[in-house]
Amino acid sequence: MGSKHDLNRRDFFRAAAVTGGAVLGAGVLTSPSPVEARAEKRYQEGVSPWPLVLNTSTIRPASLEEKIRVTAEAGWDGIEPWINELNAYEEGGGDLKELGAQIREMGLYIPNIIGLWDAMPATEDAFKESLKITRERMRQCAAVGSIHVAAIPAPDRPDFDLAYGAKQYKELLKIGREEYGIKVAFEFVGFMKGVHRFGQACAVALDANDRDACLIMDTFHLFRGGSGFEGLSKVQGSLFANFHWNDVPGDVPREEQGDEHRLYPGDGILPLTQVLQDLKATGYGKALSLEIFNRKYWEQPAEQVARDGLQKMRECVAAAEV
Repeated sequence: MGSKHDLNRRDFFRAAAVTGGAVLGAGVLTSPSPVEARAEKRYQEGVSPWPLVLNTSTIRPASLEEKIRVTAEAGWDGIEPWINELNAYEEGGGDLKELGAQIREMGLYIPNIIGLWDAMPATEDAFKESLKITRERMRQCAAVGSIHVAAIPAPDRPDFDLAYGAKQYKELLKIGREEYGIKVAFEFVGFMKGVHRFGQACAVALDANDRDACLIMDTFHLFRGGSGFEGLSKVQGSLFANFHWNDVPGDVPREEQGDEHRLYPGDGILPLTQVLQDLKATGYGKALSLEIFNRKYWEQPAEQVARDGLQKMRECVAAAEV
């Protein structure tokens, strides 16, 4: 790359070194372990039993470097990027291992990256063909230090075969674990034609018959897909790898809501207090990740959205008294 790009990267890393010593809240360097969870490790100055993470979709548009800086300065515990951002960073001459080290120096960790798109096609031949790009995405996610990478049940199709999906997911788990040291989590999407319900996602994860099988959860997708929230209390928290957190408006029919309708937690109609209490009872100890695609938020300065979002997350958790 040219000298301007190199200068920008050096400026970013110098800022990282300064910011790392001034991060607000209780940042973490690694994912909470089961031992720490049993010891009631808390975050955000004791407010939360879960690390609070900012999904980078919430503060678009901005470069990945800027999103990392904003997230650290606002006081989040972690950051959840998207695979296209890692692609752009590498294509711009960046080193993902170096970037991961800088993220950790800034007091953040990466619980998950979204994700493995089109990694679960309908036929065996198409699945084998897809593994080339899937492996490349796993490599990128592992290089930057993510604990999980999300596998999306796509290409989407109304006749998605859950049994075949479980077989594919089992193979993705094995590849991620043995070749890249990363855990693959399965994520269902509430407005898909295929896997859009919690029960369907559980079928894929459980029938994979692998101890590392786990789900990426999302309050919006539980609502939008029609699953609701009562089923959460019926499983162990170890089934969940990461939990996307957001609210929804009450003046738009459920079936018509899209990602753009997501709101800050507490600004909508979802029973988030009960959900948090149920999650605590299941033993869930991993991240709550604010994932929003609201265009009105994107029009605001990223620093403001990061601060407002963290405050809303802290208030939401505090209200649950967990």
